[in-house]
Amino acid sequence: MHAVDNEVLNQVTAWLEAGEPCWLATVAKTWGSSPRPVGSLLACNRRGSISGSLSGGCVEDDLLEKLTKGQLAAERAQFFQYGVTAEESEKFGLPCGGHLSIVVEPLQAAEPWRGHFRHLRGRLAQRRAVRRRVDLQSGAFSHRDVEAFEPLRWDEAAQVLEHTYGPRRHLFIIGAGMVSKYLADLAQKLDYEVTVCDPRQNLLQDFNVPGAQLVNDMPDDALRTCANDPSSAIVALTHDPRIDDMGLMEALKTDAFYVGALGSKRTSAKRRERLRALDLSEAEINRLHAPIGLPIGSKTPPEIAVAVMAEVIAVQAGRSAEPRQTGQPAGPASRSA
Repeated sequence: MHAVDNEVLNQVTAWLEAGEPCWLATVAKTWGSSPRPVGSLLACNRRGSISGSLSGGCVEDDLLEKLTKGQLAAERAQFFQYGVTAEESEKFGLPCGGHLSIVVEPLQAAEPWRGHFRHLRGRLAQRRAVRRRVDLQSGAFSHRDVEAFEPLRWDEAAQVLEHTYGPRRHLFIIGAGMVSKYLADLAQKLDYEVTVCDPRQNLLQDFNVPGAQLVNDMPDDALRTCANDPSSAIVALTHDPRIDDMGLMEALKTDAFYVGALGSKRTSAKRRERLRALDLSEAEINRLHAPIGLPIGSKTPPEIAVAVMAEVIAVQAGRSAEPRQTGQPAGPASRSA
């Protein structure tokens, strides 16, 4: 999930556990320009506290007023639209032609609501996905655990919303060098959670990229708890086999959707031989993207970061199914022996 939507679910769970009812609003459909994507969340309580956003500030005040005055979703979930007319779009400051359709649910501070949201938070804490179903006509809600993301589905005729909550995309970087700094910064701009792991404390002390989680440990130990899930990508960038190989030995056994390592074709071939000696199977070794990154002719650390991130995105989107074991390396660091 996007970080802000994860915060919304945390706040909803906290309010319910504290005995405080609240509302949860979900963007079910958009038309034309929209400040926030389908699936965006907002929660608020009777005191006027708000977490999250549906429109970047366009409709939040009006929605809060309608909810606290009992004009909307007073007793059961309700479908509501903003921007139906040009006058309404202008009133709320929605982009030209923008329509916003939302589902608003009143949540009670009792079972089964509390247990329902505890389960959602538990799945997200394990970096696993869960799909909610809300029937506006009957008021029923439920959840089922799923293995991967499924697009939000809004059936307006049946008044049924199905929405997958899943972990935020995660990039686990082995090594705190120069390429890692650019990569960590770029990945966060693309809404990835970033973990940087390096046993060398002096390098971590100089890793001045805000927002990145720093782990001073051997990567194989950290990977077991930080990146063993289908929403994680793992990259080894130290160029030190004593560190990279230990991390890759564990990374190739995880559920991560991408595993890559910096190095030339010759270095990558030697690495594969070392991994075989560490008793990894051919299937596990064949998961490795090495040389790492798309062959875009990158030479500088920021260019190499772009090449790596481009390949990570392509693999997650299903545009690059097979690890690239031959061809041009991503940058000069990959050409060294």
